[in-house]
Amino acid sequence: QMKYLFAILLFSVSLLAQKKYPKNDFRAPLDIPMQLSGNFGELRPNHFHAGFDFKTQQKEGLNVYAVADGYISRIKISTFGYGKAIYITHSNGYTSVYGHLQKAVGEIQERINTIQKEEKSYEIEAFFKPDELVVSKGEIIAISGNTGGSEGPHLHFEIRDNTTENIINPLHFGLEIKDTKPPQVSNLYVYPLENSSVVNESKRPLKLNLSLQKDGTYLSEKVFATGTIGFGISSFDYDDVSYNVNGTYKTELFNNGTSIFGYQFDDMAFEEGRCINALIDYNRYKKMHQRVQKLFMNSNFKWSNVFSNVNLGKINVEPNFYSNQKIEVSDFSGNKTQINIPVVYSSKPALIQSEEKITKYRVKATSDSFYEKDNVSVFFPANTFYDDFYLNFDVRNNTLYLHEDVVPAHSNFTISFEDTLSTPAEKQKMFIASINGSKLNYINTKLSGTTFSCKTKNLGQFKLVMDEIAPLVKMSKSIQDKWLTSQKNIEITITDGLSGIKSYNGFINDKWVLFEYESKLNKLTYEIDDNDLLNGKNNLKLIVTDNVGNSTIFETQFYRSIKK
Repeated sequence: QMKYLFAILLFSVSLLAQKKYPKNDFRAPLDIPMQLSGNFGELRPNHFHAGFDFKTQQKEGLNVYAVADGYISRIKISTFGYGKAIYITHSNGYTSVYGHLQKAVGEIQERINTIQKEEKSYEIEAFFKPDELVVSKGEIIAISGNTGGSEGPHLHFEIRDNTTENIINPLHFGLEIKDTKPPQVSNLYVYPLENSSVVNESKRPLKLNLSLQKDGTYLSEKVFATGTIGFGISSFDYDDVSYNVNGTYKTELFNNGTSIFGYQFDDMAFEEGRCINALIDYNRYKKMHQRVQKLFMNSNFKWSNVFSNVNLGKINVEPNFYSNQKIEVSDFSGNKTQINIPVVYSSKPALIQSEEKITKYRVKATSDSFYEKDNVSVFFPANTFYDDFYLNFDVRNNTLYLHEDVVPAHSNFTISFEDTLSTPAEKQKMFIASINGSKLNYINTKLSGTTFSCKTKNLGQFKLVMDEIAPLVKMSKSIQDKWLTSQKNIEITITDGLSGIKSYNGFINDKWVLFEYESKLNKLTYEIDDNDLLNGKNNLKLIVTDNVGNSTIFETQFYRSIKK
């Protein structure tokens, strides 16, 4: 059955590569030369990058254009993720996405303002019919920015399939970035994959030395092995114009000329983004901040970009075994880097033993698991994890020690704390927190009777904590009793030291007004609109509430001369 499964996977990837995409329908979303700070499929924390990040000359304020005729089908404004984002549906079967915008323009921005005021919320999500917000190819729809989870000014851009909702590599649509440079492989590793496996007298993964050959290929040092082994690489790519490191397009492993494992980024399903944690050596990444892409699977996991033989890329080395393993890393333009790895059988015993620590708790990835001690319990549903592992589990001083965040979880599991001592009023201010050094991080927590529970995807340390401190609200420059004659906006900083900000509402003369929230800067901004104000004295009130209900009310007053 598995054999047929992977035959289908291999066929589907081949079919995908042959699919024809319209090459001339879309223009670039900016009117400056295209340069990338992030490309399609690039490795990111907990996800593959779903699109292009276009550089905007290290500044905000550039015009953003509709890449083709269509209509705005969705607008989403969030303090995280894509920040301010616009979605345009096109008649050719695709939708273009524009993220981290500073603001929209014209009628689009007017609709946003109307919806925010109607919902009395900065964060909104709105959907539109085909005849509501029609746009033409080359029309300015927005101004580039740095909102949401952006770490610097840029435009996030995607093209999605309207039917499957998958994200498609923009390079398929003729948005070409000149690229004559082959990908680079900075590290090559060999992995012993079973208790009996040995590689170069080691039961631990080893880095292999590479030497450049006259023909431009790389030759690895010889691998002497027994048992089941696998390989992994650290790779990256450059193009000719962007001047920074990007992700690679295709990686493939061959055994004596036969393809046995690989993956390529033609399109991507959102729900599979977290599979990056199964692709990379997650333990090494969390401990050393180095991403090594594995060229094998310990067990099958659903990821559409992979193609493989029945052995999932694993190589079984037996007596008289001799082979050449070849790794090819390619970019979209067809530039390739090749590594040859000679592998021979060796019966030499291991001098370096495995790092795996045996505990009394063994998690079976395909089965439900439940662990309990004192007032704490943990439930792992089947298929929470990609692979089986030995779990460290303990409760000491009301703190849950749940392994380390070095084993990736694909889906949520549940942690519960029983509390029969706190009063009902105290319970309303409590939540389960993850512990990161001295920092406590809020996790959305439910209370049922005397049981607190939360869902999370990360192992580590957890405890039940109480937050009785309200958010801090302050202005760097007071406006108390001042005339704001030419001032364009009012900025207020809001912070919360424990459970975090949940809501914020601003009022001028008891009327709700829009404050935009940039969470990474802890900043609320009100763009002064004389339509909100009275001539002369105006009262401003801000109510900020944290995730357990502690609130701060900030009030000030200012003066404004209104010309009607």
